[in-house]
Amino acid sequence: MVELFRIGHFSIYLFGVAVALGIIVGMFIMSIESKRKGLDSDKIFDLALYTILASIIGARIYYVVAFDLSYYIQNPSEIFLISSGGMSIQGGLIGGTLFALWYTKKKNISFFEAADVAAPAIAIGQAIGRIGCDVFGIPMKNVYPWGINVAGQILHPAQMYEMYLNLILFIFLWSRRGKIRYNGELFIKYIIGFSINRALVEIFRTNPLVVGPLSIAHVTSIIIIILALIVNKKIKNNNMIVESNVECSRVKVPMYQYILVALIAILGTWFYYYIH
Repeated sequence: MVELFRIGHFSIYLFGVAVALGIIVGMFIMSIESKRKGLDSDKIFDLALYTILASIIGARIYYVVAFDLSYYIQNPSEIFLISSGGMSIQGGLIGGTLFALWYTKKKNISFFEAADVAAPAIAIGQAIGRIGCDVFGIPMKNVYPWGINVAGQILHPAQMYEMYLNLILFIFLWSRRGKIRYNGELFIKYIIGFSINRALVEIFRTNPLVVGPLSIAHVTSIIIIILALIVNKKIKNNNMIVESNVECSRVKVPMYQYILVALIAILGTWFYYYIH
């Protein structure tokens, strides 16, 4: 991991700072959206905070089980060394979703309504967090100007690919948030969009192959998409139609918000190449 600076004996890493910034921006987006939809902001904040913690645990567990189980069976004490790396963003999504399902039921919160609030926030949070990720792509067969030099090899900047794709997903979700026809629609679109993004980026990364040319990340994306489509059909059939005038209203996205997203992309790209 890239160390930015030290405070005494503690190291501050780029990845941790990027994830923290992603969380802060995501929480701000959730706050805006929960107020627009007339939801209890305090309940949504608590849900988001606990879900983030559950996502971190899920990300670690999934990485250990799916990517390097034999190693961690032989070295069980290292399972808890998150600072050494080894997190799965798909595992974080799975862990966070399962926890949120349990928590919203316990607190009598509409899961799908809260999930629609969270969808754009998660997308932009993931985009910002990727800026600090140090898992690079595979070596370029043809050297392109945007390649990143790591230990003398020109690699694909897979982190940047995913950042751009997630920012595009955020813009799509943010512009569609006032046009949903039923609770859960926006979250389903996020789940499918994120899974497609992750599968595309995986083309430029190296992970264990499990089915022909498909890696564990590809297979996980396919399974998540299939489950999302099944859930989408079920909630549509249950007529979970949005009736609130606030939610059904057409929400116009001001131009300055598009500019802010573009600035995130520009600054993220500059900082990524500057730091590496």
